[in-house]
Amino acid sequence: MDRFFAFKEKGTNIRREVLAGLTTFLTMVYIVVVNPAVLEKSGMDFGAVFVATVLASAISTLIMGIFANYPIAIAPGMGLNAYFAFSVVGHSRIGWEVAMGAVLVAGILFLALSVTRFREALIQAIPPSLKFGITAGIGLFIAFVGLKAAGIIVNDEVNLVGLGDFHAPETILSLFGLFATLVLMTLRVPGALFLGMILTTVGAWVAGLFQFPEKWVTMPPSMAPTFGAAVTALPQVFEQGLYAVIFAFLLVTLFDTTGTMIGVAEQAGLVKEGKFPRMRAALMADAVGVTAGAVMGTSPTSAYVESTTGVAVGGRTGFTAVVVSLLFLVTLFFEPLVAKIAGLSAITAPVLIIVGCLMMGGLAKVRWDDFEEAFPAFIVMLSMPLTFSIATGIAFGFITYPLLKLVRGKGKEVHPLLYLFMVLFILQLTFLPEA
Repeated sequence: MDRFFAFKEKGTNIRREVLAGLTTFLTMVYIVVVNPAVLEKSGMDFGAVFVATVLASAISTLIMGIFANYPIAIAPGMGLNAYFAFSVVGHSRIGWEVAMGAVLVAGILFLALSVTRFREALIQAIPPSLKFGITAGIGLFIAFVGLKAAGIIVNDEVNLVGLGDFHAPETILSLFGLFATLVLMTLRVPGALFLGMILTTVGAWVAGLFQFPEKWVTMPPSMAPTFGAAVTALPQVFEQGLYAVIFAFLLVTLFDTTGTMIGVAEQAGLVKEGKFPRMRAALMADAVGVTAGAVMGTSPTSAYVESTTGVAVGGRTGFTAVVVSLLFLVTLFFEPLVAKIAGLSAITAPVLIIVGCLMMGGLAKVRWDDFEEAFPAFIVMLSMPLTFSIATGIAFGFITYPLLKLVRGKGKEVHPLLYLFMVLFILQLTFLPEA
């Protein structure tokens, strides 16, 4: 094991790697509660999605640990699950089976890109301002979903949204959970999001809003309600022209994964001379997670920035990821408790709001003094929550960026692929507005 993972070479040992794996797991285990809770809103079976979430996370993280030898964990991405449930299925009124088919197509394309150089060309083609704008826009999107789920904001006939009833029990509970988690985050407590959910659950129990299940441990539920639905729905994906949806899933997954992997690897000191060793194996791990997850019944996976917490306590090898993978598998037997917690939106809403905040950091890197760089980033992040569509936000950014550069006489600075995407998005918004 020492030789396989190169413990000595990377200055670590098995005890430190196990501790790192446990730390990373505690910071991201909230996803096994939040992801099924979000996807259930699209009509999917909670138990089946729960198992698919755990297995997709465990499989892709295990591949990352064994084949790429990086201390990076993978799980269904926050933001993409909300996009799937509320924008693709909810707003566009597309069945969840067809939407999952679009995820499967995106996963297959991701697999293909991971073994070719086109992936690098695509990453280089997108300007930094758009990348940062997309990430921030998704953050605002899921924060909006969280605020709505908490009852902090509600529908308003005049202003579209308004302030909720702060006397409502679930809203009070959400505010308690939000404040408690914010305190934990401010104090840099490891696993603050997960611990915040526990405190909110206890608060709900004390207030009589939550009842613990009679059995905490059972055999995992069946995946039959979701398994394979994406495969049978593939023809409908192309019949309904969901190309913008596929592109949105692919684009966000690609950039989010790549950026997170590079950031975690740099923190761990694994990037050598500006190069990312075993990048192909690392991307393949996530691509397999997206594809397998779609077949099983969950939204796209992504590398988790929470992996940095494991690196901070000494994780340097793939054994950290192996530990995370095994811990995910243990959660399979706690579905009754997970289902109860996820059933009360006030418990999961604070996580959505705070994760949304964490996704805003890239805005500091946008060149706000350069209008043709600033406005595309601005319109992307503004339009995502207001149109309730990540794909629409991406489309607006990919259209305005090349156009403003052309007007400024800087058309040669724009990668040819961006012009292609601009034309495709204009056609999509003109002729296929519902996609």
